[in-house]
Amino acid sequence: MRRPSLLLLVGLLLVVVLSAVSALTSFVVDWLWFDSLGFTAVFFTIWRTEALVFAGATALTAVLLVVNGLVAVRMPARLRGIRLMRRDGGVSEGLPVFVEFNPDVLPWRLIVPGLAGVLAVFVGIAQAAHWQTFLRWLDAVPFGRTDPVFGNDIAFYVFTLPLYELVRDWGLLIVFLAAAMAGGVYWVRGGIQVGERGPRLAAGVTRHISILLAVFFLLKAVDYALQRYGLLLGNNGVVFGAAYTDVHVRLPLLTALGALSLLAAGLCAANVKRLGFQLPVAAVVLVFGASLIESIVPSVFQTYRVKPDELRLETPYIAENIAFTRYGFALDRITSKPFPAQGALTPEVLAANDATIQNIRWWDPRPLLDSYRQLQEIRLYYDFKEIDIDRYTLEGRYQQVMLSPRELNQSRLPADAQTWINQRFKFTHGYGVAMSPVNRFDAEGLPHFYVKDIPPASSVGVRIDRAAVYFGEETRGYVVVGGGTTEFDYPKGQENVYTTYQGRDGVSLGSLWRRALFAWHLGDLKLLISGNVTATSRILFRRLIQDRIRRIAPFLALDRDPYLVVNDGRLVWLQDAYTTSDGVPYSQLTQQDGINYIRNSVKIAVDAYEGTATFYISDPDDPIIRTYQRIFPMLFRPLETIPAGLHEHLRYPEDLFLVQASTYGTYHMTDPEVFYNKEDLWSFPQESSGGTAAAMQPYYTIMRLPGEAHEEFILMLPMVPNGRDNMIAWLAARCDGAQYGTLIEYAFPKEKLIFGPAQIEARIDQETTISQQLSLWNQTGSRVIRGNLLVIPIDDTLLYVEPLYLRAEKRELPELKRVIASAGDRVVMSQSVEPLLASLFGGPAPVAVAAPAVAAKPAPAGEAGSALQHYRQALEAVRRGDWREFGAEMDALRNALEAGGAAR
Repeated sequence: MRRPSLLLLVGLLLVVVLSAVSALTSFVVDWLWFDSLGFTAVFFTIWRTEALVFAGATALTAVLLVVNGLVAVRMPARLRGIRLMRRDGGVSEGLPVFVEFNPDVLPWRLIVPGLAGVLAVFVGIAQAAHWQTFLRWLDAVPFGRTDPVFGNDIAFYVFTLPLYELVRDWGLLIVFLAAAMAGGVYWVRGGIQVGERGPRLAAGVTRHISILLAVFFLLKAVDYALQRYGLLLGNNGVVFGAAYTDVHVRLPLLTALGALSLLAAGLCAANVKRLGFQLPVAAVVLVFGASLIESIVPSVFQTYRVKPDELRLETPYIAENIAFTRYGFALDRITSKPFPAQGALTPEVLAANDATIQNIRWWDPRPLLDSYRQLQEIRLYYDFKEIDIDRYTLEGRYQQVMLSPRELNQSRLPADAQTWINQRFKFTHGYGVAMSPVNRFDAEGLPHFYVKDIPPASSVGVRIDRAAVYFGEETRGYVVVGGGTTEFDYPKGQENVYTTYQGRDGVSLGSLWRRALFAWHLGDLKLLISGNVTATSRILFRRLIQDRIRRIAPFLALDRDPYLVVNDGRLVWLQDAYTTSDGVPYSQLTQQDGINYIRNSVKIAVDAYEGTATFYISDPDDPIIRTYQRIFPMLFRPLETIPAGLHEHLRYPEDLFLVQASTYGTYHMTDPEVFYNKEDLWSFPQESSGGTAAAMQPYYTIMRLPGEAHEEFILMLPMVPNGRDNMIAWLAARCDGAQYGTLIEYAFPKEKLIFGPAQIEARIDQETTISQQLSLWNQTGSRVIRGNLLVIPIDDTLLYVEPLYLRAEKRELPELKRVIASAGDRVVMSQSVEPLLASLFGGPAPVAVAAPAVAAKPAPAGEAGSALQHYRQALEAVRRGDWREFGAEMDALRNALEAGGAAR
């Protein structure tokens, strides 16, 4: 053997060995990690299924390809010599000598199985990736709802049809590989010759190809049968799902094509004896010629028969599209209620909705995040990734708060401190949280903190016993705990406090083979040779919340925003997870994700210190999660078992609400004729965001819904007619108690103009004093940041609010300098909340928006003093939230002012 060939063989062998070692290492690491979390059964269920699918697909593929190849080797075929050129020392230099070569001397019994084995392995790997398809088919739970065309349960399309399509694709791939392999063998053996008159095939070759063609057409018959069901999952331009042309033309044509494919398979089988070209050619022309008809006739029928009478003919199918889409996105659970918007904001209305007023969110997450980073990071290596919005009962009051964990960002360590010891042993975790109410800010425009500093100090009794954050949204990379180096816990003045991890998470590194295992897997030799790794050391990895969850349950789609909860002295992450599908008949696919079914079926709690993940089923009626519950009975728990402290913080997920609201903009129309004409399309309002227009996003708030007795935490979003700015409705998702998950549409009267967010933004811009103030700020080395404009429904009226932040050019700290409010007909601005609402009711205008001063005759001292006294008492009533007293003082103020005017 030549040296290059030997080196190539050694290289290939080395690649195979290294690949096998890496695969084995990954397997063992995953096993140890799942075992440390208590999910060994989950790991082995997935691994066992992958192994069985791989083994089955590989073995069956290999057998079929080997049989096919050996048949090609043994099939009688006319041999032809292959002329190989070589140089011979006895011949004149430069003159070649040709020798005849007999292909039968090749080691076909090694070549064919070897090639078949390699191809089968790749096929097996590809099939193993579809392990979920097999498990979902085996443990499928029916939906209890059937399609209107074939009468199949939806489970057939979600669980069964994907498996049939997978087997079909595998079969077609095997036929293609078998034909390619057989063709190569026959060409080498001389059974296929290409001459001036075209290809010539030996009799054995013709038989073999005829058999493969027969199998191919049988698979095509299966394919056409499956395409019939696929009509219910396609978009024909009118509706998603099978429409009039699909049912009356395409469906019969596909049935006919299936029958023709069976006939073509019979013709090819008959050609095994006839040994000609006529029957195979006839089969090909028969099927593929008819398929051309299938691609032309429906479009002609649609154009000349359906289009002229489209609404009448398509109405039943539009109705099915509406019904199934509303089911797929749970829009059929939305209750519609009128919102006449005929009321007016009065002190009495505000008094009855005091909790709503006190929970107006003046802080936006973006500027507040900058404030947190400037005021509460404490050290450079800490970071606040994002702001979460939640509600707590603090000092006896149910109130909305904003909070964020103080996570460790190792990339912020000084360059000379980013050593291996510091990154893997010393700086292992973040510490504590910052928390502030949504509605309070000090005289400088900075947030008022309920929880702050290190160690966490709370002014409202929030208790945090385990403040360390080992698992979060910034915890990238692995760390080793319990080793020869104590961990940095938190800074304390000029000194540091150190600790040792006491949690349950982590895989032991106590033995040499485990250290070698992780050193190989992580590509870090130091783990094997470092003296800091001791017998008590454990390695914590996959510490990002969503990465951890996806490893455990890769079949769940995750909401983009896990949020932190302070519960019973511990920090716990709550993550919403979804089951989704694109296989519900007649349900419209979303443009972004391509799904037509979604449920928030799982709530996941991950301890920020322990790393333990607990999966709770929040929608037990969902057939998909019930299927996965059959597959992984050890993984899920009923939601009733979640700790009460965590249950109080469950919230309707924003991503789901966005998908539902977007779909509802079209599918609130349940009348097929209205839907067909798209007469009442809704969309998201536009608002100013960073100086540019952007679609308004849903927002959480605490408010008392119309007709309800108490305030509650909800997620809401206004809606506007498509292409217009006035509001048409607002959607609310309830988050508290037994009403959790209830969706409500509050519809405004269509004959009445209700200002939308963009229109209120325009009115703010047109307010002379406000625009002058904004222009002045933007010209004096500062930048004005417009906060989110929020629409707050109060009884039967609306309040619009918007904060203004000011940021100096050389500072990153935004300050909340003004608050703006509007009841639709008037816009006011103030430096603080107290006088803001008073000015909406015709009281004294805040200084920030006061009209230019004009000379006036001073009122008598006694009258001026009385008016001033009533004004001050009114402001004091606002501070206390006593809106009844506020109204009484405003009436007294008006009387005093009128009396003064009469006296003059």
